[in-house]
Amino acid sequence: MSTVVRLPGAVAALVTGPDAVPAAIASLGVPAPRPVLAMVGGAGGMTDDVTSVLSAVFTDLVAPAIRTHQAVAVDGGTDAGVMRLLGESRAAGFPFPLIGVAALGTVTYPGHAGTNPEAAPLDPHHSHFVLAPGDTWGDEVPYLAAVVSYLAADRPSVTVLANGGEIALTDAEHSLSQRRPVLILAGTGRAADKLAAAAADPAGCRDERLVAISTSPFVRVVDVNNRTEVAEGLDELLSTHPG
Repeated sequence: MSTVVRLPGAVAALVTGPDAVPAAIASLGVPAPRPVLAMVGGAGGMTDDVTSVLSAVFTDLVAPAIRTHQAVAVDGGTDAGVMRLLGESRAAGFPFPLIGVAALGTVTYPGHAGTNPEAAPLDPHHSHFVLAPGDTWGDEVPYLAAVVSYLAADRPSVTVLANGGEIALTDAEHSLSQRRPVLILAGTGRAADKLAAAAADPAGCRDERLVAISTSPFVRVVDVNNRTEVAEGLDELLSTHPG
């Protein structure tokens, strides 16, 4: 079951469970199937230097790739970190559908105060939201994966991971369980750099979780400062049908 809520500049669907995702997407009016780019990673903990680099990469490379492939973008939806940057990149040019997926208790919006004491406002530059049950950060992860899988169906999809912590690793695991490629932006810190290091030297990494993720055949590591490498990775993964 899903309920539609009108927000300033956006529309949200409140869902009661993963089975409600298809009806929620239909209620939002987002055409499917179509290619999908999922952005996961840091909401906080990014340095100013990383934020500056990612802002340029999102505006100059990620947003154009989404538009070129007529894709939908999906992320965690809050006004923080990579989600804020992706929203700003959408606002800076011709807009594309940008769906934020969040646990209802972890977010605030007009008329709603989240139950989590650290609840964050929804980003103002997103076009749609899917709000799931839960009041803990990470409760949204299976819903985000379900939204991406439903939207993409048999079309190309990719998860882009920048910075991030434990939740970003869980996002990556959900993507890989669905055979969705994960593009890791090395040089953005925290989880992304740990995964890049594990991919470069699996034998030297003592964290089995990092090794399992980074050595998956569906994982690709690119240097965030190598714009050609990033652009080529995005183009290829948004053009390649799931195998």
